[in-house]
Amino acid sequence: MAFDPSNAAPAGARRPPQPLRPGLLDRMAGESSLFVGNLNPFLPQDLIGGSVPAIAGAEDEAVWNAASQACGTEKVSYTFTVADGRCWYLACPSSSLASAPDSWCPLAAALPGNSEFWDRETVYIYEQEGLAAALRWDQETGRMQVFVGASRTLLPRIQSMDANFVTVNPGVAQIVPWRNRAMFTEKLSRGVTRSLLLAGIGANLVLLLILFVLYLSTALVDRNLDDVRKSTDVASNLLMENAYKALQSQTARHFARIQQLLDELQTIDGTLVRYQVKEGKAEWEALVPAAYSGGIGSVKGTVQQGIEKDGRVRLKGTS
Repeated sequence: MAFDPSNAAPAGARRPPQPLRPGLLDRMAGESSLFVGNLNPFLPQDLIGGSVPAIAGAEDEAVWNAASQACGTEKVSYTFTVADGRCWYLACPSSSLASAPDSWCPLAAALPGNSEFWDRETVYIYEQEGLAAALRWDQETGRMQVFVGASRTLLPRIQSMDANFVTVNPGVAQIVPWRNRAMFTEKLSRGVTRSLLLAGIGANLVLLLILFVLYLSTALVDRNLDDVRKSTDVASNLLMENAYKALQSQTARHFARIQQLLDELQTIDGTLVRYQVKEGKAEWEALVPAAYSGGIGSVKGTVQQGIEKDGRVRLKGTS
């Protein structure tokens, strides 16, 4: 019994297939302009199909491993969908696509979850250039089966089955591209290398911009050094003035006077307790015995009131 899917959907409900768009990895690798979105339908002669249990996060690895073992090579192209806890896939050796590099298999649109899938009781058929392929599910085991062969021998055999038949039309089916791990790894490597290169160039440009801004801010700053020069001149003049005053002081004379007072006080058992110079004038105080309150020699001064603890009097004089 034949089945036409176009009658099962309302008029205008099916949209024409949308061309593929470059993904993030293509943009990272800078290959957006080389991306081919309109793939050509092609049916590989070595097409195989099957299913494996779906493990969250490891679906791609599981499908690639199963396809590699089935095709006998690691260089395989495959596509899959995940439904009912299993990965349903189609695959073929990459060498089978040697004459059709930018192509896709329309039978992949009949995998569960894709645009041409209706149910597992339906047999999906695609024919191209004398080669035909059929996709069906065994009702007893639930396994997916793929048949590929010459149209004149395969189609009569398939149509003899008691099932609904749907011919996949690549003109209305949504394109399902092949996957290839080796090509994905190489593209990822190119994308990472290009991203690192662009990041390095961007960082260098930012640093150059910062240096340029700093250079402009230094070159255009108003270098008004008049205030600094005036402050420096005032400090220099003050320092020279203090140095001149220090040189003009009568330090030597005062040292001689102190020595003279000490010598004369020593003869009368006196003690010099203070010698101070204020505004060029020297004042001194000495403790002398009460018998010498009138002074002796050049030790002449005014006796202060009171008597010290040792019985001497305080004599205050000027030089």
